[in-house]
Amino acid sequence: MKLLDLYCKAGGAAMGYWRAGFHDITGVDHEPQKNYPFDFHQADVFEWCAEHDLSQYDLIHASPPCQKYSQATPEHCRQNHPDYIGKTRELLKATGRPYVIENVQYAPMGNAVMLCGSMFGLKIWRHRFFECCPEIFLSPAACNHAFRPVLITGQGQRKIKGRREPKPLVKEKRKAIEIPWMTGAEITEAIPPAYTEWIGKQLIEQLEVEDDYEL
Repeated sequence: MKLLDLYCKAGGAAMGYWRAGFHDITGVDHEPQKNYPFDFHQADVFEWCAEHDLSQYDLIHASPPCQKYSQATPEHCRQNHPDYIGKTRELLKATGRPYVIENVQYAPMGNAVMLCGSMFGLKIWRHRFFECCPEIFLSPAACNHAFRPVLITGQGQRKIKGRREPKPLVKEKRKAIEIPWMTGAEITEAIPPAYTEWIGKQLIEQLEVEDDYEL
């Protein structure tokens, strides 16, 4: 099955879809991504899509920049970041292909399913929201925050007896998020592959049942 991965970054989402069964993957991002593990094209997402036949893809995934809605972005700076979610949704709907849009909690998403690392036995709490077409309504499990997660970013660094806990090493972050090929900086923006592996499997099941599926 063929997947188009827009705003692909270093390939966390793509690896999950590969594990789900999408073994022909093309990634597009406006920044160079030397560690992307599949076929990569550095280009503006909208320009690249305008020049290519998107009907060939079984699924299109898009992770538009989240800084405008991320709680990690200072509130007074959010207006300085562009909002690509609506424009991306219009692009994907126009293709007539099944699609997934991923973003953070306060982004304007429609009927999105929330996934957390704890749902998959990962030692992280990273919450991400996935707007899927066809729709997926239920998460695989409830969040379980009854453990101390590995901190993937510097936000919320814990204190122990008045002292800051040492930051986890990159190798610890790689193990926690199941991404052994990324740098520490790439991991801070990565989607854990477990999330999109689950999403991919759910959509494959739906599309196999609905061979004549149309948006």
